[in-house]
Amino acid sequence: MAGFLLASNAKRLRGKENDTQPSVAAGPQSARLGWKETYGAPGEQIVFTVDTLTVTDAGWNAHVGVDNRSTVAWELVPDATPDGTFGLRLFETGDKKELDQRNQSGTLPAVRAATRYSPELPKILEPKASWDGHISAPGALVAGSWVRVVFGTLMTVGKPPEGMQDVFVWITDNAYQLRE
Repeated sequence: MAGFLLASNAKRLRGKENDTQPSVAAGPQSARLGWKETYGAPGEQIVFTVDTLTVTDAGWNAHVGVDNRSTVAWELVPDATPDGTFGLRLFETGDKKELDQRNQSGTLPAVRAATRYSPELPKILEPKASWDGHISAPGALVAGSWVRVVFGTLMTVGKPPEGMQDVFVWITDNAYQLRE
């Protein structure tokens, strides 16, 4: 059945070749974002920050942070789940509804995984500890797309605080549109 669906989609896409424009790589740019997002209730939160995003001719880098304001330790394990790594996801719009719908339907875009961390991620983020640094990777990003930063995978060491999952990946609610 899946093979049939793929072939069917290929036919549909071939019929629209003249309607689509080729992708254009985003040009060099730098954005001061100042995003701060939280997961969990006050007193038991993980805080995610994205200070800057820079796109170069050779790739991208983002200055990000994770602050454990909870009473449990969290293991930071990039690549622990198929969709869980630190990096970027490119979306068609900056609308959070698109993120929610694609998450619910299992159609999230692939992660542009970070290949470098400076400083290195800690294996365990203890209660009241934080990590702040740069994540980066080579490769072009598509101009006009909307970037969301991905933090993941995070797993509790022990029982998670009430209302929090024991394993999760955070994708920012905020998004930034890439220019040509």
